[in-house]
Amino acid sequence: MSQHPRDPYRTPQTAPPARSLPRRDMRDTTPGPFTPPGTALTSQRPQQSLELAQRYELLNRLGVPPVANEDFDELARDMATQAGFLYGFVNLFLEEQTFVGLHQPPADSGFVIVGRTMSRDHGWCPEVMARRKALPLHDVHASPRFSGNAVVDAVGIRSYFGAPLIHDSGTVLGTVCVIDPEKRPLSEARRLRDIVINASAQVMDHIARAPVR
Repeated sequence: MSQHPRDPYRTPQTAPPARSLPRRDMRDTTPGPFTPPGTALTSQRPQQSLELAQRYELLNRLGVPPVANEDFDELARDMATQAGFLYGFVNLFLEEQTFVGLHQPPADSGFVIVGRTMSRDHGWCPEVMARRKALPLHDVHASPRFSGNAVVDAVGIRSYFGAPLIHDSGTVLGTVCVIDPEKRPLSEARRLRDIVINASAQVMDHIARAPVR
């Protein structure tokens, strides 16, 4: 995708830290049992705490630790490349949104470099989790409901396409999504929606192949 030096949605790499998403590195670790911190669970509403506990239990049983994963990074890259978007994510919805798969521009591109986590309240993935189906936003500013968002301000996002990661048990583990600082024609919305839906199926297939505990 071409870069536009004068594009108002392009954030210089030297922008103040407050305008970027959290830059927390997530190191690869040896897969193994994991448990959610109790303090995070008790701070949630009862229903949210139950859903979070179910996600952790299922991920633990499936042998899928919530850490950066090269296979998920590759899936995120393929999804973003097919869509022609700058950013792609495989996102587990835990205490924070946790990007086990991540594709983004190079560090010297001038675009915002994001970390591996983000608040549960930011972005549009919480909406995908709630509706349990794909959310196509070819232009986030076309809808007042979705235009006011911390991600819009931090990264200058104009388009978002996301789909849920739903296990056969009915548990929604997270999402896959792509975002970009350029809006897309409405005529492209169905094709882009199908790309993220197909990517979500690929992620769930990968998870299903993990050794069950």
